[in-house]
Amino acid sequence: MRTILALLSTTALIIMMTSIKATGNPPSSDRVNELIADWERAKAFTKEYLEAMSDEGLSYRPTPEARSFAEQMLHLAMGNQGIVSTSLQKERLFTENIEKSDQYKTREALTKAVMESYDFVIASIKELNDDQLKEKVKFFNGQEYTRETGLAKAFEHQTHHRGQTTIYLRMKGVTPPAEKLF
Repeated sequence: MRTILALLSTTALIIMMTSIKATGNPPSSDRVNELIADWERAKAFTKEYLEAMSDEGLSYRPTPEARSFAEQMLHLAMGNQGIVSTSLQKERLFTENIEKSDQYKTREALTKAVMESYDFVIASIKELNDDQLKEKVKFFNGQEYTRETGLAKAFEHQTHHRGQTTIYLRMKGVTPPAEKLF
């Protein structure tokens, strides 16, 4: 029995050391995996919103000063990559403000940019471990927060702006996708 336990412990240690050597980080933790699952769910939910709006509705804005549906989604994407790049000290995905760019106003380009922002977040989180989530970084407001707090703020931001587009869908006669809490 001791031999078997020793063999299992050694095998587990070899697997963990191989993972550290390959990625530079210990294997993902439960918290990291929870964050990844949340962001993957949010990505799928946002994609359903993008698919629900008609092509004509992409440029819809409820009032002249409000963002259009497409601009709301592009703002969401800018927040995903901006807040997360600050939180995790990574280079930004978009080098320009895509929110006002006509280049991203077609369904294909809009969906691609928004999905890429989620992919950027998810891939970035996969590089982390629990200890790194607790590290503090300086944010654009001059305050220091943990990386996990930054990820939470990014999640809150994308939820807020996707939620705003619920009204846009309703105003265009579209029933929004059902909530995805789990």
